[in-house]
Amino acid sequence: MSIDSLEKMLAKGVDNALLRFGLGKGYLDAGEFAMAAQHLQRCVAFDPRYSAAWKLLGQALFKQALTDDARQAWVTGLQAAQEKGDKQAEKEIGVFLKRLDKAGQQP
Repeated sequence: MSIDSLEKMLAKGVDNALLRFGLGKGYLDAGEFAMAAQHLQRCVAFDPRYSAAWKLLGQALFKQALTDDARQAWVTGLQAAQEKGDKQAEKEIGVFLKRLDKAGQQP
C-alpha cells in the first residue's frame, strides 16, 4: 500500500501497530526519517514486542544523527526479538549495534 492510502486509513480513525509500521517503513523508504520515526514510535507504543519496528525505528533515528536514541531503540528491539524468539531480527539488530560501535561505520 502507498503512504497516501495508509494516511487515509489513519485519517479515518484506523490506528494500530501494523498501520503505523507500514507508514514508518514507507516514510523510511522515502527518506523522510522524522516522519518514519514518529510512526514507528507509535507502532512500538502499540506493541512493545514488535522487533521489526524497533529495528526500523533505530534506522530512522540513526539517519537523523540521533545515535544515542538509535542505540536505545536497537537495544530495546534486541531484547524484544530475544523474548519473542525472532532470530532474524535479533541477528540484524546485532549487526547494527556492532557497526554502531565501530567508529566511522554506518548501519
